[in-house]
Amino acid sequence: MLRTALLAASRSDRVRDLITSAPGTREVVRRFVAGRSLDAAVTVAGDLVGSGLRVSLDHLGEDTLDRGQADHMRDVCLQALDALAAAGLTGGAEISLKLSSLGQALGADGNRIAYENAAKVCAAAAAYGTTVTLDMENHTTTDATLEVLRDLRADFPWVGAVLQAYLHRTEADCRDLATAGSRVRLCKGAYREPAAVAYQDPHEVDRSYVRCLKVLMAGEGYPMVASHDPRMIAIAAELAARAGRNPGDFEYQMLYGVRPDEQRRLAASGRTVRVYVPFGEEWYGYLMRRLAERPANVAFFARALLTRG
Repeated sequence: MLRTALLAASRSDRVRDLITSAPGTREVVRRFVAGRSLDAAVTVAGDLVGSGLRVSLDHLGEDTLDRGQADHMRDVCLQALDALAAAGLTGGAEISLKLSSLGQALGADGNRIAYENAAKVCAAAAAYGTTVTLDMENHTTTDATLEVLRDLRADFPWVGAVLQAYLHRTEADCRDLATAGSRVRLCKGAYREPAAVAYQDPHEVDRSYVRCLKVLMAGEGYPMVASHDPRMIAIAAELAARAGRNPGDFEYQMLYGVRPDEQRRLAASGRTVRVYVPFGEEWYGYLMRRLAERPANVAFFARALLTRG
């Protein structure tokens, strides 16, 4: 019930106004978001890469309904690549893209606009020797996002995909994408989805995650295990070993601010660990989804909101 309430709050303007004006909000945001500026995000990325981790940098924002804003979001991603390259970080840092921020929701031409904007970011990433991963959003955009992925991979076969284990369809999507050279990030899922398309019981989601992991580890692609769950981390290692994968043949992914000690432990053991690092002004929806994924953070959130001064 708490998860459902938090996901509903992520779409509520009234709750947004309450949260963003609360005196302790800045402390919470600082824990989960690298900063509001690109400079702050690059500084955080540099610290992480310097400590042996990899990074996927995400400029927050989604559901863009204006072409000018979509183009602006593209330009920020290009600026982020320039900044990462200037800091010497493109060997360890990539860019994550939300197609809805690049124009996917702009009517009949939305997918074309999102593809064109994403292609420009991919071309810049290729020039700098790094990669791009397409984030997955709610289930209504899954087919459209996979269509853009296929088009982008014609020129940039290294573009990463994201699949969400709580969707009923995802095991089949894993089979389709577990091909040679295919980078696939598997997460549990963070949006509020109806029972018709998504598992509602956390145990069912876990079972789906394991089934999907089995497909990806047995396939010819490059699995990216996006989970903070100790059980899933251990299961991923076991499945990788069964499939004959070396530590460099897959990677773990975790969110900035969540289980940083575990991130460092895995990296120190020789595993590849990539940290998803969000930045920007549009942090509210992202923050609420993170709290919904990990309700243990709610106590921290509540204490911070009650802080005065």
